[in-house]
Amino acid sequence: MTPLILLPGMMCDTRLFEPQIAGLSGLRRILSAPISKYDNMSVGARDFLSWAPQKFALVGLSMGGILAMEILRQAPDRVQGLVLMDTNHLPEAEHVKLSRETQITAVLEGNLVRVMRDEMKPNYLANGPNHKPILKLCMAMAKNLGPNVFVSQSKALRDRIDQTHTLRSFVGPALVLCGRNDILCPVERHQLMHKLMPQSILKIIENCGHLPTLEQPDETTAALLGWMKALN
Repeated sequence: MTPLILLPGMMCDTRLFEPQIAGLSGLRRILSAPISKYDNMSVGARDFLSWAPQKFALVGLSMGGILAMEILRQAPDRVQGLVLMDTNHLPEAEHVKLSRETQITAVLEGNLVRVMRDEMKPNYLANGPNHKPILKLCMAMAKNLGPNVFVSQSKALRDRIDQTHTLRSFVGPALVLCGRNDILCPVERHQLMHKLMPQSILKIIENCGHLPTLEQPDETTAALLGWMKALN
């Protein structure tokens, strides 16, 4: 069967997908790919393709989804299925580029914790009972990855390309999923990605922000199970 490869978001690691790994374990081979080494999406995709199985399905959240689209662009014949969660297929907006430069400068001056705490984490989650433990986990992942990874990932996001044509060309099983309350990557962006891939399933999760894998893990896992039925 086609293996699943999980691509986490910015300043996150495999822990972002722990509920899904537990829920899907035994059904299919699952791999998690680190995305922390590169300041360029194209280079990161080429490295991924150098070690990945010949055929695979991709599950990417946020920055992981952006990398998934670049992998698909470079090797469409190898990607057997695609899940895009709370992500963005368009280039970085100019005002976001400017804010990234400010954040990079602050992090290089030793302010990673402040930037994560004050500028990034407030945009992650919808209000809910698990709000505090999820934010604590996000901070732990960010601290483990460190400032150099923050800078590299910020540059990769800043310089990414438009993947409209990439999605329009994909005809395999696809799931486009997002939280209803995602501030960073709103529902409208996911509706557009769904239109580019008319064969895709569009799943909008209520009472959820940017991290559905942790905020609404059971519903997210159920959506993945439904999508997996179409995979070889």
